[in-house]
Amino acid sequence: MSRSLRVGVLTGGGDCPGLNAVIRAVTKSLILEHNAEVLGFEDGFLGLIERRMRPLSYGDVSGILTRGGTILGTHNKANPFSYYKRGGADVSAQVLKYAETLGLDALVAIGGDGTMSIAHRLQQMGLNVVGVPKTIDNDLVGTDRTFGFDTAVSIVVEAIDRLHTTAQSHQRVMIVETMGRYAGWIALYAGVAGGADVILIPEFEYEIDEVVQIIRERESYGRSFTIIVIAEGAKPRGGELVVRDVIEESPDPLRLGGVGRQLELQLRERVKSEVRTTILGHVQRGGTPSAYDRNLATVFGTYAAAMVADGSFGRMAALQENRITSVPLELVAGKTRKVPRDAPMVAAALAVGTSFGVRELSHRFVGTEETAAIS
Repeated sequence: MSRSLRVGVLTGGGDCPGLNAVIRAVTKSLILEHNAEVLGFEDGFLGLIERRMRPLSYGDVSGILTRGGTILGTHNKANPFSYYKRGGADVSAQVLKYAETLGLDALVAIGGDGTMSIAHRLQQMGLNVVGVPKTIDNDLVGTDRTFGFDTAVSIVVEAIDRLHTTAQSHQRVMIVETMGRYAGWIALYAGVAGGADVILIPEFEYEIDEVVQIIRERESYGRSFTIIVIAEGAKPRGGELVVRDVIEESPDPLRLGGVGRQLELQLRERVKSEVRTTILGHVQRGGTPSAYDRNLATVFGTYAAAMVADGSFGRMAALQENRITSVPLELVAGKTRKVPRDAPMVAAALAVGTSFGVRELSHRFVGTEETAAIS
């Protein structure tokens, strides 16, 4: 039987648990259900730019479901509309010519907001594209959940659990810095699951005086330790992001990191407890995906394959109200899904006494015997 479709697949942006599960699902589904030929582009859009690809057979993607990372490789600076190796030149026309030379019927682009933005522009130029939402930050517009998020949260929660015991033993304030540049989903969900006393996220500019007050109250109740979870993009009211580095050729040149250390220095002189900071960094993006992320990635991948077969291009697979659907790429490109103030998880955190470092969002204890027993 002749091949009816020739479909490309790539993984763009940062790596993420579940990428291989999507590659597997897309490839196997296209081969088994649509008799398609699948081509894997290496290192994200860089493979399209530099003409590097390899065929993906059924056997090539067998046994990769549980593996972290991506067998195709990825790249977070390769933008066809601003190619960093040529001083920001637009090489998108060459990319489309290469796709035409290959006889490519469609491209499945797996990635976050940057990947979806590039995919949208290529779609506008005539390349048939289907998107699959990937990011540990869970900040893509149009979908309730991205794969990789559940794994990242689980990793952070395990770290909080371990730090909780040492915080109790040494009567310390333990600050845990998570990823989350412009949206605080990881810090919020991990903080709630890990029983953090304070959660600081980009959506709510925190007040250092309020954080100090929470710690002092806990000290006065005999709770001589405090767990603070802070997203890397959090900042004090009227303050600035803590920028670790600037990569000019990157689509998002700012590299954040160190806000936990900054907070530690602010707290040291104002509270009795010792203060320590742990920056989790890229450990949140590594390792084998959770069962939930494997399942979600598989559903997204098979749905994307069906979208290709149906000709539903210019759209991204999405999860909305526990139902798999799709949304136009134009609604996703260039946008960030932030934590709303009325989010159920925010309400749950507040209801159990968790502080967001904002006085009007904090419950005040009165120091009774009953509240003194609260952890």
